[in-house]
Amino acid sequence: MHKNRNVSLILSDGTVFNGQSFGYEKAAAGEVVFSTAMTGYPESLTDPSYSGQILVTTFPLIGNYGVPPRSTNDNKLSAFYESEKIHAEGIIISDYSFEYSHWNAHRSLSDWLKDEKVAGIYGIDTRELTKKLRENGSMKGKIVFDNVTEIDFIDPNKINQVAKVSCKEVITYGNGHKKIVLVDCGVKHNIIRCLLKRNVTVIRVPWDYDFNTLDYDGLFISNGPGDPDMCEITVENIRKAMEKEKPIFGICMGNQLLSKAGGAKIYKLKYGHRSHNQPVRMEGTNRCFITSQNHGFAVDNTTLGDDWEPLFTNMNDGTNEGIRHKTKPFFSAQFHPEAASGPTDTEFLFDEFVKML
Repeated sequence: MHKNRNVSLILSDGTVFNGQSFGYEKAAAGEVVFSTAMTGYPESLTDPSYSGQILVTTFPLIGNYGVPPRSTNDNKLSAFYESEKIHAEGIIISDYSFEYSHWNAHRSLSDWLKDEKVAGIYGIDTRELTKKLRENGSMKGKIVFDNVTEIDFIDPNKINQVAKVSCKEVITYGNGHKKIVLVDCGVKHNIIRCLLKRNVTVIRVPWDYDFNTLDYDGLFISNGPGDPDMCEITVENIRKAMEKEKPIFGICMGNQLLSKAGGAKIYKLKYGHRSHNQPVRMEGTNRCFITSQNHGFAVDNTTLGDDWEPLFTNMNDGTNEGIRHKTKPFFSAQFHPEAASGPTDTEFLFDEFVKML
């Protein structure tokens, strides 16, 4: 019988959920969000888009396949993770598996959380918690051990999360003939892997870097956390790049920043899209895809300029899932074609981008 320290999740409306700790024992605060994915907790926790957030998993059993080793490939990218560390402030689950089994398991989820000093709670009724988040929207929350004043509530959307997670210097990967500038707003490593598989050179630059001074064949704008309105420097650089009319491809935050550069407005979703099972339809067709997603903001289709049009639409709530320019090689997707974790039905979008170069 495992006995762990009692811990509480307190929401900003005063609701308290009591559970037990299986992670690092420290108070934490952030925006409480939920994901309906059944697998992929190592990839989710290391996704920079979760920076400042406390992740609730709706799938009841977590930890049963442990976590993979922290190894890197030839390009010094994580082999099994999506970045160099855990970015979520904490993880909330219903039932934690103290035993794990998987061919690639290196250690337990609990040991990993403790090593990276990240809080974890189990024994929470995540059905009740998720229902509350769906009804009220994403809420501020805090994880406390001893008393309610251990830590204050934090609104991560008032902090420039992109600046926190972006690289600090220019990094080059691969040696292909075509050069792609990747604006790192919190890029997942599998995006870089997907580009490198297509035999290109990737020049990864910080979010506020003036990449227009570089020689490149195409521009890629990555995913990332927080409010896109914090990234006006990036938007201005994208506007300059659009004047060159070289191909541009954006994913997730990249969709929102490209849309802003084109004149559209962004708004916050009630509780966002975080899962492996979001259906989207390609506009003008009956082609539908199941996609992996992780975002809390969306593009307002009604504010798109005359030169732009929606490329994909979410079949659950009708929200924007991508845009494209009507005459120029600019397009984007709100979902994650590279998945990791999740379905790879839309990885062909990388092929479409590379063909444009």
